[in-house]
Amino acid sequence: MTFSVSVAQLNFVVGDMAGNARRIIDAAVQAHARGVQLLLTPELALCGYAAEDLFLRPAFIDACDHALNDILQGTAHLKGLHLVVGHPARQSNIALRGRSVAVAGLYNAASVLTEGRVVARHAKRELPNYQVFDERRYFVPGHEACVVPVPDAQGRPVKVGLLICEDAWFDTPAADCKAAGAELLAVINASPFHAGKGGEREDTMRQRARSTGLPLIYAHLVGGQDEIVFEGRSFVLDAGGVLAGRAVSFEEAAFDMRFERAEAGWRIQAETDRAHSAEADLWHALVLGVRDYIGKNGFPGALLGLSGGIDSALVLAIAVDALGADRVRAVMMPSPYTADISWIDARDMAARLGVRYDEIGIAPEFEAFKASLGPLFEGRPEDTTEENLQARIRGTLLMALSNKFGSIVLTTGNKSEMATGYCTLYGDMAGGFAVIKDVAKTAVFRLARWRNQHDPYGTGADPIPERIITRPPSAELRPDQVDQDSLPPYEVLDAIIERYMENDRSPDSIVAEGFAQADVDKVVRLIRINEYKRRQAPVGIRVTHRSFGKDWRYPITSRWRA
Repeated sequence: MTFSVSVAQLNFVVGDMAGNARRIIDAAVQAHARGVQLLLTPELALCGYAAEDLFLRPAFIDACDHALNDILQGTAHLKGLHLVVGHPARQSNIALRGRSVAVAGLYNAASVLTEGRVVARHAKRELPNYQVFDERRYFVPGHEACVVPVPDAQGRPVKVGLLICEDAWFDTPAADCKAAGAELLAVINASPFHAGKGGEREDTMRQRARSTGLPLIYAHLVGGQDEIVFEGRSFVLDAGGVLAGRAVSFEEAAFDMRFERAEAGWRIQAETDRAHSAEADLWHALVLGVRDYIGKNGFPGALLGLSGGIDSALVLAIAVDALGADRVRAVMMPSPYTADISWIDARDMAARLGVRYDEIGIAPEFEAFKASLGPLFEGRPEDTTEENLQARIRGTLLMALSNKFGSIVLTTGNKSEMATGYCTLYGDMAGGFAVIKDVAKTAVFRLARWRNQHDPYGTGADPIPERIITRPPSAELRPDQVDQDSLPPYEVLDAIIERYMENDRSPDSIVAEGFAQADVDKVVRLIRINEYKRRQAPVGIRVTHRSFGKDWRYPITSRWRA
């Protein structure tokens, strides 16, 4: 017997139920033409993930119901195809133990559609409420296993156990499917990317396949949604947990697989995309995050301040890979403290990438501000006040260009700066999207090196001049300034941030590892006192398991010091 399954690894848009429904119908028509019997769409594909408080609006759920009916009508003619659609469903719409309940509540659901009918519906049982997840705010859990008989090419039923994302991270839902007669597990997912997450998923699903003795299909979403990115990378495992196929990462795909029954169990045929390096995954996540944030929100393009430093250089290269050179604009805004090599390197990089490049000197504005404030500052030496004035002048100029031409300003601050407050409110923090907000400074250098060694989007080799990568980082806001005047070396700084901020380690335990007490105390203090800045920062792409966004919810006013 032959059983053909496909994953519609697609990039859906939150709230575009009509558009998402059309994409699902198109995928179903194409899958049917290829002889597919079971087509899986990702978790909450119909409305997009994550719709957040839109789930609380009755009209939003009504629109989802109407779109599901559109899919039923649009696929009714596809004889022999079973289509799994992820969507929110009112609790009263799900039959539990043979009876219909009319209790207020909403399920994160998956419906199985065939020939114009809903033949089964599964309610997600395990609702995550950690990191970026907040599903218990919106959904109530289901309690039942869902096993659906899907006829193969010869008409013989294959019993498919249906799970939704977090369900498969626990033993019981899969075990219940096995007990109900499932012959294979199909898991639909919307699991946000962070570095290393792809390997974690495969490892966990391998355990699930082995514990049940069933093959497992992992159908995953792809695309960017505000600060989170979904990388696709759908896969299928055999009953022993061995990888039988893997879809491409960070791209849409129709991921087809073919099951054949044999004496020893299922034989599975599928294409396998190779695993990629950590830097490659990180780069493609950032590119996809920029492309979808700008594209889905309708901005005509992006602009940024290009300083001649490593952070803005990296953001420019990401933006060009995401949007193309014709939709990106770079503006150099030199001050009296800008080194000549910064001008030279900024011009060089803009020319290499072919973007529009402008220079606006800020010395006249800087002197005008100082003159206006001079009588009020009389008797006080220059300090960070004057440094911040330069950053705020630049922010004002960039926002003026954004207002006039409609392009979004990409900020260029990294995670190390966001953690320690080494950034200026209404200055370099001014903008609409923080591309490398969750990328530590040490990772910035690694990514720059990686991009100069690879050309995944065909924009030309070595987009970042070597001197930008090798010169000591500096904000260039006072004479002979370098970052390490104010901060520990970045290798030390980032290691402390990772332990304290990402992994909740105590300062004492970090010192016990050999870090200097003074460095730990300084970094922890800077993280604590700069929460007010981070609350006002633009949304940015999440690429670690804990970012300064939904993952990080700390009070501004607090006397806790550990």
